[in-house]
Amino acid sequence: MTSPSTPSGIAGFSRDPDDVERRVQQWAESFASKAERYKAAQEQTEQIRLTATSPHGVRVTVSADGTVTALEFTEKIRSMPLPELSAQILATMRSAQSGIARRVGEVMTEHLGDEDEQTRAMMLGGLREKFPEQPDEPGTDDPAAGNWDYDDEEPAEEPPAPPRPAAVRPPERKRVTPEPDEDEDDAPW
Repeated sequence: MTSPSTPSGIAGFSRDPDDVERRVQQWAESFASKAERYKAAQEQTEQIRLTATSPHGVRVTVSADGTVTALEFTEKIRSMPLPELSAQILATMRSAQSGIARRVGEVMTEHLGDEDEQTRAMMLGGLREKFPEQPDEPGTDDPAAGNWDYDDEEPAEEPPAPPRPAAVRPPERKRVTPEPDEDEDDAPW
């Protein structure tokens, strides 16, 4: 409770202009420091790359916003029916994306500590909703299920570009000129 001699609210600030200036300066410094920490968290979040590799030869890397940044295949996929390959790609992509909320949460904790829990909870809740954790059940009937290898870092090197197919030239055609008909010699033209 405030004593009768200590004014509260705006009246308390107006009595000592130096105190008001000091408090505003502290608030501004605190705000600038918080803005720097948020900027650092944002910059590090933009660098996040999560990779999942299926046991069936599909490897997908995604960024923190869920965008696929790399898609790689091993030779195992050559014999895979196309519908199964499609399922593998989607399942591997979802598996990589499922770690986004966890990784972003780690970055936020590193830069912000326990600060601003409400904003963090709202943001991470949105990421968990958009990219839910995937169940790890290798014994299911889903062809895309299985053991997944995760890599929270972007591969050290970009995978080499696939070789370009050799240009195929059509076979050369031999030009055939028709033999003149005997009747054509008598033609009036």
